[in-house]
Amino acid sequence: MAGPLNGLRILDMTSVLMGPFATQVLADLGADVIKVEAPEGDTIRHLGPMRNPGMSAGFLHVNRNKRSVVLDVKQSEAREKLLALARTSDVFVSNVRPAALARLGLAYEDFIRVNPSMIYVTLVGYGQKGPYAARAAYDDMIQAVCAIPTLIAQVGDGVPRYVPLAIVDRIVGQAAATATLAAVIHRMKTGEGQTVEIPMFETMVPYVMSEHMAGHTYEPPEGDIGYKRLLAPSRQAYATADGYVCTVLYTTKHWRSFFDLVGAKEKYQDDPRLASLAARTHHISELYAEVASYLKTKPTDYWLEQLTHLDIPVMPLHTLESLIHDPHLEAVGFFKHRIHPTEGPLVEMAGLGNWSRTPPVMNRPVPRLGEHTEEVLAEIIGQVGGHSAPALREG
Repeated sequence: MAGPLNGLRILDMTSVLMGPFATQVLADLGADVIKVEAPEGDTIRHLGPMRNPGMSAGFLHVNRNKRSVVLDVKQSEAREKLLALARTSDVFVSNVRPAALARLGLAYEDFIRVNPSMIYVTLVGYGQKGPYAARAAYDDMIQAVCAIPTLIAQVGDGVPRYVPLAIVDRIVGQAAATATLAAVIHRMKTGEGQTVEIPMFETMVPYVMSEHMAGHTYEPPEGDIGYKRLLAPSRQAYATADGYVCTVLYTTKHWRSFFDLVGAKEKYQDDPRLASLAARTHHISELYAEVASYLKTKPTDYWLEQLTHLDIPVMPLHTLESLIHDPHLEAVGFFKHRIHPTEGPLVEMAGLGNWSRTPPVMNRPVPRLGEHTEEVLAEIIGQVGGHSAPALREG
């Protein structure tokens, strides 16, 4: 079954996580993604648990549905082969610094000489017109400069910690996939290619500030900066008599139903702190603390059953181990059990969303380093597969 992006060819010169995640989203949707690697391979091939050299667990989760080609683009012959591939490609994606790409002879101008309608996507740490342009950028660095550890410290023990996820790489990677598709649609309408720069810093700032700008949205400010509900120290998983439970009391009905359940209806029925969303938000930290005092009196299963019955949002608190066995994920078949040609039995995760006609496809296993070099380079000469011109264009 062909995915919705069948016919789109992408030259992928990204590495590690952010870029490969972006191009895997596109590959899952049917694009022909050609992963261009240096002779030593993508760095993440060699990091973490693995059964065979160069096929780490981390690499396996962001490089399926791709073809791997080894080209040492520091060498002129390999550079020319890459540009030859560009003639029959639609998009070039890279997270190499733009200055380094220019030194290699792989700037946008080099690509449009062979393919005038090429879409040239660069993932960078910081917008290239600002003073941070040349600085190195890793997930932790962007979390820091976006104030995420500061927020964690504010609601925790005062220690600024990073979110224990490569959260920036994933968010910016998804944004890059979205921007790439928008550029493809523009070219379908106009025939025009373009450059698209996706900076990590500027992409992440709205994720932090859209809520926390708060009163500072206005000039002059109409209140404090920071969203009180999100910054309440008591906004956390609640301890129960035998574990933890996660619930959100948000609407007036939620709050009234909860206090009725715990036998405190009379105590709270005229409480002005519950009268409106604004009032609850103003007093949210103390209200959450009071909820916590009730929840610790009974076991988790009791709260899951009773709060679900009252239509109050509630979920169990998973660990990494229990998440793999979540009954909902099992029911929808989220974790896929597959046999890789060289790595044996593997667990993969589902692609993006649920589609009625063109769902994400798993047509190719994660490639070994350079597995498709000969196959892809043969297409330069014979144009095997019918790519005589970039696909998905108007006309």
